[in-house]
Amino acid sequence: MDKEQMQNFIARRVAQELKDGDLVNLGIGLPTKVSNFVPEGISVTFQSENGFTGLGPNPQTPDPYLVNAGGLPATILPQGAFFDSAMSFSIIRGGHLDMTVLGALQVDEKGNIANYMIPGKMVPGMGGAMDLVAGAKTVIVAMEHTNKGAHKILKECHLPLTASHAVDLIITEMGVMKITKAGIELTEINPEYTLEDVQAATEAQLIVSDHLKVMKID
Repeated sequence: MDKEQMQNFIARRVAQELKDGDLVNLGIGLPTKVSNFVPEGISVTFQSENGFTGLGPNPQTPDPYLVNAGGLPATILPQGAFFDSAMSFSIIRGGHLDMTVLGALQVDEKGNIANYMIPGKMVPGMGGAMDLVAGAKTVIVAMEHTNKGAHKILKECHLPLTASHAVDLIITEMGVMKITKAGIELTEINPEYTLEDVQAATEAQLIVSDHLKVMKID
């Protein structure tokens, strides 16, 4: 898979976690692709932290006056609504989000997440990530499994944390992993990889589920 195929694969699998009636925030980058793959027959409302609900699929014809939280062109569905940052963060901090989907620089076996800065590099700031992981009922990390071969799923994060003990699920091109009290449980595996491949790409010791499934993307 090239990079775009890989990201679409991950986004499709994340979309299978959506449930009818959910209010969901999508982080910048790969997570925004999830809105392209909402399963038929369910209705999900996407919230964009820069101030609207009703985020639609990525636009074919960008409107320069409508962008998502990452500053990229976005669409809004007919039932969508615009509001200010105070309302947007009231939704997030008030615990009204059923799910947030974020990228990450690192995740560890305790569910800690680092996704906003690398010391010594210029970054625009944390954005709403700290609020999202604290306020959403379910936190999913959607990311490529490694950074050009370097481990991103670790025993312990060493970059500055966005939040501790916050992640529920990790979805990559190699598999689906659940954070448990005992560690990271591999529940689904991409059949293009072996268990040895996945473990070699993961610093943390994986717990292989007794009910390990094959990742299926419709």
